[in-house]
Order: sequence, then C-alpha cells, then structure tokens
Amino acid sequence: MIASRNIGAVAAAATLLAAAPLSAIFQSWTWLIQSAIAVAAVAGVAALTRLVRAPLWGQVLGMLAALALALTWLFPSGAELLTFLPTPGTFAHFADLLSGSMQDMRSYGVEVPDTDPLLFITVLGVGGVAVLVDVLAVGLRRPALAGLPMLAIYSVPVAVYVDSVPPVPFVVGAAGYLWLLVTDNVDRVRRFGRRFTGEGRDVDVWEASPLASAGRRLAVVGVALAVALPLAVPGMTGGLLDTLGGGTGSGNGSGRSGSGSSGRIDLFASLAGQLNQSEVADLVKVTTSEPSPFYLRYAVADELRPNGFVARNPNGQPANRNLPDPRERATPGVQRTPYRATVEVTKSLNMSLLPVYAEPVRTDDLNGNWLYDASQQVVFSNRENSRGRKYSFDYVRSTYTPGTLRTAQPLPAEHPIRRQLTATPGPVPEVETLVKELVQGKRTDYDRVFAIYQHFSADNGFSYRLSTVSGSSGQDIVNFLTNKVGYCQQYAAAMAWLVRAAGIPARVAFGFTNGSNQDGNTYTLTNRNLHAWTEVYFDGFGWVPFDATPAGSVTGSTRSAWAPDNDAPEPSSPSTGATGAPEGPDASAGPVGPDNADRDTDSGLSLSGETPAEQPPVWPWWTAGLLALLALLAVPALRRLTLRRQRGSRAAGGTVVAATPDGVPGAGAPVMVVEADANRARADAHAAWAELLDTLVDFRVPIDRTETPRATADRLVRESFADDTAAVGAARLLGRAEERARYARDPLTGERLLPALRAVRGALATRADRRTRLLAAVLPPSVLLRWRVSLADTSGRTVALTGRIRGRLLRWNPRRLLADRAAR
Repeated sequence: MIASRNIGAVAAAATLLAAAPLSAIFQSWTWLIQSAIAVAAVAGVAALTRLVRAPLWGQVLGMLAALALALTWLFPSGAELLTFLPTPGTFAHFADLLSGSMQDMRSYGVEVPDTDPLLFITVLGVGGVAVLVDVLAVGLRRPALAGLPMLAIYSVPVAVYVDSVPPVPFVVGAAGYLWLLVTDNVDRVRRFGRRFTGEGRDVDVWEASPLASAGRRLAVVGVALAVALPLAVPGMTGGLLDTLGGGTGSGNGSGRSGSGSSGRIDLFASLAGQLNQSEVADLVKVTTSEPSPFYLRYAVADELRPNGFVARNPNGQPANRNLPDPRERATPGVQRTPYRATVEVTKSLNMSLLPVYAEPVRTDDLNGNWLYDASQQVVFSNRENSRGRKYSFDYVRSTYTPGTLRTAQPLPAEHPIRRQLTATPGPVPEVETLVKELVQGKRTDYDRVFAIYQHFSADNGFSYRLSTVSGSSGQDIVNFLTNKVGYCQQYAAAMAWLVRAAGIPARVAFGFTNGSNQDGNTYTLTNRNLHAWTEVYFDGFGWVPFDATPAGSVTGSTRSAWAPDNDAPEPSSPSTGATGAPEGPDASAGPVGPDNADRDTDSGLSLSGETPAEQPPVWPWWTAGLLALLALLAVPALRRLTLRRQRGSRAAGGTVVAATPDGVPGAGAPVMVVEADANRARADAHAAWAELLDTLVDFRVPIDRTETPRATADRLVRESFADDTAAVGAARLLGRAEERARYARDPLTGERLLPALRAVRGALATRADRRTRLLAAVLPPSVLLRWRVSLADTSGRTVALTGRIRGRLLRWNPRRLLADRAAR
C-alpha cells in the first residue's frame, strides 16, 4: 500500500510537470497554482480510497468528486453550500465558463491573460488528465500508457502556439514521465525480490542498479537529442540555423525568406528594408472589380510592447470554407458593397501570408492549409508560402460617413477587445499630455480619433521623409512626436499609440497601396508600394482604416470621407469613394531629393535597436556551415597525415656515418665508424612498424596481434605481394627490423625504412579498389579505430571513477546508516 501511495504521488507530480508547456500560453502562473490545487485534491482522495481498499471504479468516482469540489472552490458561482459543495447553479456556472472560454480563445492571442473561463478549462483539463494518469499508472499498473494523456496536455500549446514551444517545458514534462516510469519499475523490482549486478554482487534497496543507471543515461540522451535536433535542423521553426541566419532577406517583402506566420517576422523592419532597396521588384498583380479599391493588406501588428508594435501569431479556420460575412449584420448608415479580386503573387514575394482586401467572404484556389483569422482579417499558413501562388476571393468593401461613426458607443471597460488592444507599455507623460489636449471636449470616439488623425498634418509641422531625426528622449514615440519627421510606419504606429492612449482599440495594418502602375482594373504592385496605416475599432462597425501618412508623398494613397486628406489645399467633398494622391515619387518610398537619397532609415516605433535596413542574406551562414562540415570531415585525414610524417621523419634517418678523424674523407686515410644509438634505432623500427600496421588497417588488410613481426610480414608477402619483388623485400625488411628491435640485443641498423614503407603502401594502393583508396585518404580507418578505442577507454575510466565516488558517498547515505543501526 505504501508503494501505491508513492506511485500515486509521483503520478500527480508527473502530471503537473507534463503541464509545463502551458506556460508558453499564459502571461502569469495563476493556472499552475490552481492546477496544483486540483491535482493535489485528486491525488489525496485517490490515496484515501486505496487506503480503504476501494475498487477501481470507486477510486475513479472519488477522484472525480474531488476534482468537482476543487473546481467549485476555485471558481465559485455564489450558490454553493458551505463554500465548496456544488449545486445545480454551480454546474450552470461551469457551463457558462466553458462557453466563455470558447469566446476568449477567439478573442485573445498568445500569450493570454488570466481570465476565469480560460483558467477554468485549463484546470479542468489538467485535473482530468491527473485522474487518467492515476488510473493508468496505479490502478491498472500501465504507466507507459499514462504518457498519452500527458501528451494531450502538451499538444494544446503545440496546436495554438504557431512558433515552436520552448524546449525547457518539454524537458520538464519528459522528466516527469520518466520519473513515473522509473518509480513503477523500482516498485516492481522490489516486489520481485533482491537485485544483483552483472557481477553477482547484491544491490541494496537504496542503491541504483547498473541497468537502471544505463536506462537513465539513455533517457537523458534521448531527451537531449529530441530537444537539440530540431534546433539544429535547417528549415524547422526556431532552428539554430534560422536563428543565426534569419533576416528580412531581399526582394520578398516578408521580412524573412520562407518565414512562417506574421508573428515570426518584424513587419516594421521588413517594411523599412523593402522601401530602402535600390531595385524595384514586382511583388503582386491584383485584378479587382472595385473601381477605386482600398489598400491590399496582408498582416497586422496589434500588440504594443516597449520597443513598439509587434504581430501576434494568428489562428483561425480554413480559408476555403465559408468566412464571416459582414452583410449578415445590418448597421444603419454603413454601405457594404461586394466585389471580387484575383491576386497573382510573384516569385519575389515569399511569406506565409496572402495579400487580400479587408473582409473577404469566400476564397477560391486555396487548400485547407491556408487559414483565415477573422479578428486580424489575415490569411496565413503554417505549412505553405505565397511564392508564385494565384487565387481569387470575394470581399466586401464597407464605407461610412462621419455622422454614422459618431453613433458608435465606447466599448465597455471589460470588453476583451478593449482590454487587449488599448494596452500600452506604460504611461508616457508626453503622450498622455498630448492626447488630453487633442481629445478635450470631444464627446464621441470618432471625434477623438479624428482629432488625433488631424494632428498629423503639415500645419502642425509633420513631414514625410525616410531619413528620420534621432532624439534625446530615449523613446521612439516621443522622438517622432517631437521631430515630426518620418514615413508610413512612424505615422501608423504613432497614431495607433495615441488612439490607444485615448482608450480606443487600435492597431497597425500592413499591405500595398494601389500605386501608379495600372492597366485597366489590374494593378502591378512593387516593393515600393508597401505601406502601413492605422485601423481603429468602433463598436458595431468593426475595424475602420485611417491613414495619417501625408497623401502627397505616397503614390496610390487612398482617402475617404471619414479620414480625408489633412494636407489637401481645399476641403474635399464628403464622398465615400477614394481619391488618388497627386503624382509623385513611386509609392511610399518617399519624396525624390536629398531626403530619399541618403537612405538613412530609422527604426522608428518598431525597434529599440539600430536601423532595420535590409538584413544580410542567409547564404553566408550556409557557406560557413558547409566549410565547417568540410573542415570536420578533414580532421581524420589531417591526423593520419601528421602521424605519417612524424613516423616517416624517424624512419628516414641513416644509422651509419663514416668519416676521417679530422672530419675530411680522403684516400688511404683511416676511417672511423660512428654507429647510431641503439635506443633510437629501436624507436625508428617501432615507428616504421606502427605505420605499417596503420597502413594495413587503412587498406582493409587483416591484422593478427598475436603474430610475430616476421609471421605478419610473411603472411603479407604470401597474400598480397607474391608478384611484386620490391614490395616483398620492403615487407620483409620492416618485419626483420621490428623483430630485431623487439627481441635482439642489437637492433637492425644501416637500413632506410622510409622507402620500404612507401613501397608497401604503393603496392597496397595498387591492389585495392577505388572506394578503399578513397576512404584511406579521406576517412582513414586506422584513425577512426584509434579514436573509438580511446573513447571506449575514457568512458570506462569515467564509469569506474563515478562508481568509486558513488560508493564512497553511499557509505554516508542516511537510509543506509539507519538500516545498519536498525540491524544492530
């Protein structure tokens, strides 16, 4: 029974560890505290039911009851009995929380706040998994199957988190699962009897067996490989090569070649890099039935951080199904007109987002891998990219009048959109003061937004220029509002920030202006047509666009009745149609002249770092990786070459020197013979013999370590050099030299061993096939064999040292000391 309680506690702890990846979804750790309470209640009741020897079905009912009590206490409805006893009203409250969780899933993006519906469904899921794990691991004694419900927890963040889930939570969850397996295995072994090592030595209950130690090592290696391999494989999300080589690239407009969703790229840096390219590249060709279309959009950035706006990871339903139709909700004063468009993306645009007009209602030529996020109004994919894709879609163009937008009521303070899309990194005194001045006396949301929109006009000193002026405030938003110089991304982000400071939801949208390259109702859009603008949310109307960038500096700029041109020389008549901007420079790349020539792009409101200019290409990293791989493969060959030269330098020396007493040879003069040192002669023979053996290994000639040198040489002559006189003499010379060096008092002297080595190597190379010669040169088997032997010896010494240290530590193990004391 004690063992069952131990396994039950480990099963509860493993469930909580398996839930670690949920930390990638929530902003805080409230979910973990509440889940721990629910799991503790389930584990406690399970232990009590097993203590009274209840059947398995009784244990399951008890655990479910404990989970219900925990949920009642954590998420009360006010109708409970004695605070934690549920009533029918409690379960009705739970149903409301479940339906509310569905709404919050559609409203929030990763990371989500601590809302009661989301916390309830999380605690309910973790508690339910705790029940299943306990039943499988303790009740049925099948702990391996408990990994399935644990995997269900891990699949939640994997499904909703478009980027890769961080590896640390995965390691934590895997450790919990392995802990459960080890605990069950130890319990089974203890039930069976005493344990023994492979040497027949008895193993105490507190001492790990060698087999268990090997299993732990294999488990650690497996988890490490599961985490490390995806980081190193190119093309996988979050891969190490992607991290090192990631960038906007050139000519694709995505910010990163082959990138995933909009949340994986810096949209502002991508926009700036494209506008500052010297070459013009066609990106999109769009044909639409709308006479004067608005901007073709592909992404939004709706999360405001200290370093600026960033894009959340989108999520949604397949785009080839029926999409939300705004015409289904009748709004007085709003004109919604259906149109159809066909988009053809060139091979220069490579991203996982598809350009579409706002409010698409049906798509053609797209498979189920393309999804539509209704809240962001973007089409994206986690598996495919837009390069060379052609598709058609129906969309609705909504137009408004200022009087109609004035009827929009402010969103309630608890509305999810207002809570999420009015958040700012913190109070900025300059921004707060400016917003108060602009919205003072304005009674409707539209009037407040329009006052902020009018602030970005030439009358207030704002101008368009790609080369921005740095400031001394330390904050990009304050610098821009003070210097009043920037381009589309500064205008869009600054207006969105100010609108949020006024308590109205706002975000930044990215897409293309209509440009000036038009052929009938077909527009060819280039990288110079990339643009950013602001979208503001009005209750009952949805997202309404406002483009605060000076229209005269953006070719193809579109203005409307609710957001007219601030710098127009004469007031424009209120019409719902769009008016093109005066002819000027190509797209939003900026005016022609010195301002555009210096190309000094500022990071504006998107980055806190340096200029987000065109990022370096990825190919240098691939080249560096290839060179590193080639260098790694060349290490064995270099090591073999070094050994051969070291041994050859010894075998090349002569062993006999003849000279006259005065050092000058002459006819008839007495000759003094100086013999070489015997120790050096033996070392030379050993070096030559070692080189011969490595050569035989390289050319796959069998070696018998029990043979004498003469027997090895005779066998080599008999099997390989029967018809080569030079090789025969060389092999016999090397064998005789090694034999004399091993067994004779005087080693062999006066023979040059290096030519003999060369003769043997040449004869073996002539006899071997091409593959053997290539491996002998590139990956010498002798070097690889020596490394394997050295690695095995090092591993053996390490294991032996670890065992000795472990044995000494176990002498002072408290459990062993207590057991010895009890035995006495």
